Amino acid sequence: MKVLLIGGTGTISSAVAARAVSEGFEVFLLNRGTRGDRVCPGATVFQADIQSDEERVAELLKEHQFDIVADFIAFVPEQLERDVRLFAGKVTQFFFISSASAYQKPLGSYLITESTPLSNPLWEYSRNKIACENYLMEEYRKHGFPCTIVRPSHTYDERYLPVAVHGKKGSWQVIDRILKGKPVLVHGDGSSLWTLTHAEDFARAFCGLMGNPAAVGNTFHITSDESLPWDQIYDRIGSALGMSVQKYHVSTDFLAHCDPEFLGTLAGDKSHSVVFDNTKVKRLVPGYAARIRFDEGARRCVRYLLETPRAQVSDPEFDAFCDRVIACQEGARSAFFSSITR
Repeated sequence: MKVLLIGGTGTISSAVAARAVSEGFEVFLLNRGTRGDRVCPGATVFQADIQSDEERVAELLKEHQFDIVADFIAFVPEQLERDVRLFAGKVTQFFFISSASAYQKPLGSYLITESTPLSNPLWEYSRNKIACENYLMEEYRKHGFPCTIVRPSHTYDERYLPVAVHGKKGSWQVIDRILKGKPVLVHGDGSSLWTLTHAEDFARAFCGLMGNPAAVGNTFHITSDESLPWDQIYDRIGSALGMSVQKYHVSTDFLAHCDPEFLGTLAGDKSHSVVFDNTKVKRLVPGYAARIRFDEGARRCVRYLLETPRAQVSDPEFDAFCDRVIACQEGARSAFFSSITR
């Protein structure tokens, strides 16, 4: 089968590319060519910026028909309107990568299935993904556009250590604080459940859906069945480092007041307990189960970070943010107890 991955070098898409090649798919990537070190051996690259040059993409692909196209970098409906223009009548199955953050917040039930309502008033990213899904399903119902929607949850690989509270430059500064014995911020009381899925596990299920006619017109999430409290997630990172993690709990509301970016990523996502029912994808991909527990995944991430200097990107702005938040909370605590002893 002939497969085109739009993107193909990100955390999820590079794992899908590698898995697809290993399973014998003929794999093509469409991207800007800026991350050549992450191109999967065995894949062919079409170099173009689909976000800004639709005409060039159309010219590059005009002689090609694909069994499968998967867009990993579409975030708003206008980008999918472009995809429909490019691929309608030229593809047997089109995948859109949505997000499990689209499920309703707060949840009506702790157990999430694909029929859980989509509604996230707290995060624009999620609302845009919902709008994308609605557009594609309308295209399927009205015109037969052969879409399959996949909702990943928090998916990671060795190059992306999953933490909840971090700065714009990634997770290294959190690791640096742990290594230096400094407290790290954990939202809430650390007891809410979270599901982390290694990209290799995601790719096994995703490739099982590729070329599967029963998946067309359908929606799936693909996650691990392991749900851990955030405190345990940080403890497993600490164990991988051989360090004890000083976890400093701060309410999500306070963090979002201090930095509005956290309104979406925490209040609209990571502060809610999530447990996923993967029955639907397992019906179509018999034998699928996530195999990489987070203790093993954390060891892989930590090993990569410690052995790869270019991944050790310092973030002094975030480091200072952590110190200020902790100082403010400690100051409030002191002020409260001073007020009742007067």
